[in-house]
Amino acid sequence: MVEIELDGKKVEIAEGSMVMHAAEKSGVYIPHFCYHKKLSIAANCRMCLVDVEKAPKPMPACATPVTQGMIVRTKTDKALKAQKSVMEFLLINHPLDCPICDQGGECQLQDLAVGYGGSSSRYEEEKRVVFHKDVGPLISMEEMSRCIHCTRCVRFGQEVAGVMELGMSHRGEHAEIETFVGQSVDSELSGNMIDLCPVGALTSKPFRYQARTWELGRRKSVSPHDSTGANLIVQVKNNQVLRVVPLENEAVNECWIADRDRYSYEALNGADRLTAPMIKQGGQWKTVDWQTALEYVANGLKNIKNDHGANSIGALVSPHSTLEELFLAAGLLRGLGSDNIDHRLRHAEFGKAEGVRWLGLPIAELTQLQRVLVVGSNLRKDHPLFAQRIRQAVRHGGQLSAITSKSLFKDADAWAMKVANAQVTPAAQWAQALANVAAAIAAEKGVSAPAAGQVTPEAQAIAKSLLGGERKAVLLGNAAAHHANASSLLALANWIGAQTGASVGYLTEAANTVGAQWMQAQPQAAGLNAAQMLGGKLKAAVLLGVEPEHDTAAGQAAAAALDAAEMVVTLSPFKTNLAFSDVLLPVAPFSETSGSFVNAEGRLQSFHAVVKPLGETRPAWKVLRVLGNLLGLSGFEFESSQDVLAVATAKAANLSNATQASINVAATAGEPVVASIYQLDGLVRRAPSLQLTADAREEGVTA
Repeated sequence: MVEIELDGKKVEIAEGSMVMHAAEKSGVYIPHFCYHKKLSIAANCRMCLVDVEKAPKPMPACATPVTQGMIVRTKTDKALKAQKSVMEFLLINHPLDCPICDQGGECQLQDLAVGYGGSSSRYEEEKRVVFHKDVGPLISMEEMSRCIHCTRCVRFGQEVAGVMELGMSHRGEHAEIETFVGQSVDSELSGNMIDLCPVGALTSKPFRYQARTWELGRRKSVSPHDSTGANLIVQVKNNQVLRVVPLENEAVNECWIADRDRYSYEALNGADRLTAPMIKQGGQWKTVDWQTALEYVANGLKNIKNDHGANSIGALVSPHSTLEELFLAAGLLRGLGSDNIDHRLRHAEFGKAEGVRWLGLPIAELTQLQRVLVVGSNLRKDHPLFAQRIRQAVRHGGQLSAITSKSLFKDADAWAMKVANAQVTPAAQWAQALANVAAAIAAEKGVSAPAAGQVTPEAQAIAKSLLGGERKAVLLGNAAAHHANASSLLALANWIGAQTGASVGYLTEAANTVGAQWMQAQPQAAGLNAAQMLGGKLKAAVLLGVEPEHDTAAGQAAAAALDAAEMVVTLSPFKTNLAFSDVLLPVAPFSETSGSFVNAEGRLQSFHAVVKPLGETRPAWKVLRVLGNLLGLSGFEFESSQDVLAVATAKAANLSNATQASINVAATAGEPVVASIYQLDGLVRRAPSLQLTADAREEGVTA
């Protein structure tokens, strides 16, 4: 540790730190633009000049290393004069368009200009103009004359997103931030550049001219998409969600969010929203009141139970549903006497419940891993924020290995990070590939292998990597979880983890995959699994947030199977499943209900509604509660979602990736069914801007 004096205070800071780090630790504010705690130091804005004793001129706080006994002053005439001079230069070419700038009211340049800017300009020459650029549907670069060349966006692309999509061309007054050869910005984390931009050069294209920052109410929430559980600030005006930005949480999402977390809100205000209950009569949809719709559903379920037995009733529930909704859905089915409930919509193998599958380590520890083996994942697109953390681990010397297929790992740049060992093989051969790695480890350690395998050069390279280092993990992706031989992959991963000292876990698919297991939203005894229910074995089906044609492994075949049922009830925020449903019940999306999600690391995060429900929409937990009451079931006496949560969480979750499954390395048929990045759930599928991105176009999706 090094001790320095900063504005008269003694500050201890690690050797190698910069003056800016000491200022942050002691709570002293030094004005800056280019410096950001998550990015490398560029020292190109010079706004952070400070007075260092014995230095002949002011020094940049962000790039001046601390030394023992150093004396730094941030408020002397020398420092203030230097900072004001820098501000004058920054404002020379800056356009005077604050009244129409989307950044107005939350602009770092605007804020600092009040304290460090002059009341008038001495500059009389013509200001420069930078031509606007079209870089895609998410980021607006219409006003690049505002850019002050801090290069935060450039460094973010290189260091965090892993793709240098923006760069600075030319020099001096001709310098510009731009993409090259007219390319678009296509990173799945690109929206974070908007947050990083200290001026109004990069702004949100969908939000452009929608509202001023001081008109917006701000509410905390949690992302309903992948299993990161990213913390959000949802910004609201006139009971409409107009913008979503990150809420900093170092343990979960740091200060970043993925683009699908940021822009999926567009679906909340779309024309596809279902705003009143509807019943199909004579092939025609008719709007009815809630009492009529719920009585119709309750009577229909009673009649089908009486005529065909409770086992003819089943529920398919989305793993993006809240903990409270899943708990009540499971209670409703089991109260009727059925065990036919499942959230494993895209799975091909349905083993018995052995434990709640989870990440196997805290999310924050992904950044510190020294060795990682990822099996069956399109890491960058399936889990953008997990990929970002592993990218940081690789940048700091970690080794990443992968066993995956061509569809998930198209080339060496697919994951935007260095992959030390990549075995790209058809999914049918993943179990054998993993068995080969186990055989290589067994040969190295002189122990028996868990299954027949060959010590191939690829397997040996992965084994050698895992046997080195200290902090390591074997991570199974969405495709591994949905694999026809998923239990063998887990059993092999567990053996490898035990032999190498690596943790073993799943990069779980959805916002509440862990919570769905916790709430036992899958058969516990002899109930039908998702594949069986979609095979035409139900007389009555309840679909909670599920669009079977998009959300299940059955795909288009699911529609025909459900069409054969006597009654299909869809609970959804959207007008969907019209072809085979008999009842549509409008339930609230995450923005209009309170609830809880459990992320991949087992972290329970609760949130409140940020806007009032649209039209006659009701929270799904309330709808399920009333259905339970109408059916005369016990255990449905709840006044709030908090009451539901208290009962639901009374029994502690058993987070465990252990399995008793035997290992089978025989080749399986078919590729696992995984959702592409902007087809994961109903919200992202209905967000127009996301559907215009390069990732969506690659999947052949149109807005």
